[in-house]
Amino acid sequence: MTIGLNSRAVVSACALCAAGLLALTPAAAASRAGAPDPGGPEVRTAAGQQPSLLDRPGTQVQPRAGAPKVPRVSALSWLVADARTGEVLAAHDAHRRLPPASTLKTLFALTVLPVLPGGVRHKVGARELQGIGAGSSLVGITKGTTYRVADLWHGVFLNSGNDAVHVLAELSGGWRSTAARMQAKARSLGAHDTRVVSPDGYDAPGQVSSAFDLAVFGRAGLRNADFARYCATVRATFPGGRRGAYRIQNTNRLLTGADGVDRYPGLIGVKNGYTSKAGHTLVSAAERHGRTLVVTVMNPQSGGPRAVYEETRRLLDWGFAAAGRVEPVGSLDARRAAPRPGPPDAAPAVTPTLAPDAGPPWPQAAAITGAAALGAAAVWLLLRGKVPRREEG
Repeated sequence: MTIGLNSRAVVSACALCAAGLLALTPAAAASRAGAPDPGGPEVRTAAGQQPSLLDRPGTQVQPRAGAPKVPRVSALSWLVADARTGEVLAAHDAHRRLPPASTLKTLFALTVLPVLPGGVRHKVGARELQGIGAGSSLVGITKGTTYRVADLWHGVFLNSGNDAVHVLAELSGGWRSTAARMQAKARSLGAHDTRVVSPDGYDAPGQVSSAFDLAVFGRAGLRNADFARYCATVRATFPGGRRGAYRIQNTNRLLTGADGVDRYPGLIGVKNGYTSKAGHTLVSAAERHGRTLVVTVMNPQSGGPRAVYEETRRLLDWGFAAAGRVEPVGSLDARRAAPRPGPPDAAPAVTPTLAPDAGPPWPQAAAITGAAALGAAAVWLLLRGKVPRREEG
C-alpha cells in the first residue's frame, strides 16, 4: 500500500513535533520560575541579580577617559551592543515597549528556520494567502506556484513579504501556533518585553517589542548560518509563476546603498521595518577590525524615512570608536534564564554552529538546535524522493 504525503502535511507534522520540544524546554522552565508576562509592565530580575542600568529611563552610558560622546539621535529607543560578548555599550530607553513592525520577522525566522529545510518545495494554495493585512509589503507569491522554502525566506528577508511569512507559518503549523512558539522563543532568549500577536510584524493591538529584545534577536540570528546568509543577501531571483522569475532587492538601504542612503562599510544585515504605527525600525549588525556590533533603532522622530538609517550609521560609528573606552551598562544575556544544573561531565546533545565572533554556546540553544534538527531531518527524509511605501508589517 502506498500512502501519499503532500509537502504541507509532512512539514507541518514534523514542525509541530519540533515545536513541542521547543516549547517544553526553556519556555516551560521560564514559566515554572515565575517569569513575567512579556506583555505586562512589570520587570523582575532573577534571584540575586542586581537591577540593570538598562531598566532606567533615558540614555545610559558609562564613558571612560577619552571616550567619544554619544551622538544625538531622535529615535524613541535605541541600543548599541557587542555581538560577541553581549555587552551593551550604550542605550536609550532600552526596555521601552514599542510596535516593532517587520523587525519582528527576526524572531519569526529564529523560530521557524530550524524546522523548514530550504530545499523543500511547496505548491501554494489560496488558503495560505488569506488574512494578509491591508497595505502589507508583498514579494508577489501567487497561488498554484511551487516555491522552494529558500525562495520564501528570500521573500521574507529581502522584500519583507508578509505573503511569504503567511505561507511559511502555515507550513510550520499554522498562524496561531507560530505566534505561540515565537513567544516561547522570545522568553527562552530572555526577551521579556516582546508580545507576539501577528508573526509578520503587522500592527496589531498589544503587539510590542523593545530595542533590547530586538538586539537579542539580531544577535541570536547571526549565530544561525541560514539566518546570517539570508539577512546579508542583497539581491535574489524570485520565481514568478506564469510571468517568469524576477529580481528582488533587499529593502535595507544600509546594506544596498539605495534611495540616497550610502551603504555602511562592513554591514552584515539584519532587518528593517515600517508601519504607520511603529514608524521606521531597524536592527543592524556590522563588523570592523574583528569586532561585530548590533544596533537597534526604533521610530526616529525627525529626519524622514532616511533617519533610521542615518541614526543607525552614527550609532555604529560611535560604537566602533567607543569600544574599550566605555564600561558596559548591561548585557543582552541578563534576562536569560539560568541553565538547570546537570551531571558534571554532561555535554550538550548538539553543539550549535556559531558565527566566527560568537560567544560560547548556551545549553538552551543546544536543546533547541537538537529538537529542530530532528524535525528537519524527518522532513528531508520523507520528501527526498518527491519532485515536487507600504505597510511592511
